Amino acid sequence: MASRPFGASRSRARTPVWKSVRADWDLYLLLLPGICFLLLFKYAPMYGIAIAFKDFRIFDGIAASPWVGFKHFERLIESGEFAAVLRNTLAISLLKIAILFPVPIVVAILLNEMKQMLFKRSIQTVIYLPHFLSWIIVSGLFIDLLSVNGGIVNKWLEQMGFEPVAFFLDNRYFRSVLIATAGWKETGWSTIVYLAAFSAIDPGLYEAARIDGASRFRQIWHVTLPGIAPIIVLMFILRLGSLFEAGTEQILAMYNPTVYKVSDVIGTYVYRVGLGRQEYSFTTAVGLFESVIGFILVLSGNVLSRKYLRRGIW
Repeated sequence: MASRPFGASRSRARTPVWKSVRADWDLYLLLLPGICFLLLFKYAPMYGIAIAFKDFRIFDGIAASPWVGFKHFERLIESGEFAAVLRNTLAISLLKIAILFPVPIVVAILLNEMKQMLFKRSIQTVIYLPHFLSWIIVSGLFIDLLSVNGGIVNKWLEQMGFEPVAFFLDNRYFRSVLIATAGWKETGWSTIVYLAAFSAIDPGLYEAARIDGASRFRQIWHVTLPGIAPIIVLMFILRLGSLFEAGTEQILAMYNPTVYKVSDVIGTYVYRVGLGRQEYSFTTAVGLFESVIGFILVLSGNVLSRKYLRRGIW
């Protein structure tokens, strides 16, 4: 095979951008809708971040509202109400990570070990269908199931000699309801990601493990888990980025003033204060704080992953 002349790659690197665009104009044309979407719906709204540094007056608009510097961020740090909201956000998110993050991995491994394809596909379909239900529907379903008046769960508890439990009104149980419903709705969808990752594992590795006398558990531990480790790391880093999100849509559909003490998170707080009290500048500062911390967490998670696991998003 003829070798490429020295400097060929260098000359290509020096090719003007406009020549590359002209040569592949059709490919760049396909990029335009995606680029326009990003500019219009992702970058243009960033102008609204300025509200966090102003005393925003809705009738004056963003430009005419007076600048106040870091006034709203100082209020944020000093606010005892926000401190409670922050604790709730971290508590719910960390519980979801600790309890729910490993579940799709375990379910995917169990499904991967099934030999009966019809049963395997039926289970897959059943567990990922809840993902397509809105949180309003899920909320209504579980309110009926867990209701004190006629809910099937409380009927079972009464039959076993226990007192009925007001799951949606009791601070002791409401977080458990959030975690259980989130797991029921999203576990199946997350499982698909790991099932897809199994296809990248070389079947020869399993054959070599069997020849060496490895049991099924050993094959899972030494072949399957290392094979999907990059995807696990990727999903974990992405999950870190949404640590301060905590499932706002879910909580808005399920919570009530009785359980604010344990369920009011940053997203619901922004919704209540921003729209309810019309404190747009303060809630924009809260949202910006959440976004910056999430960005830092993603960067930190990627750096630590590359340092200790030799894997990362980039």
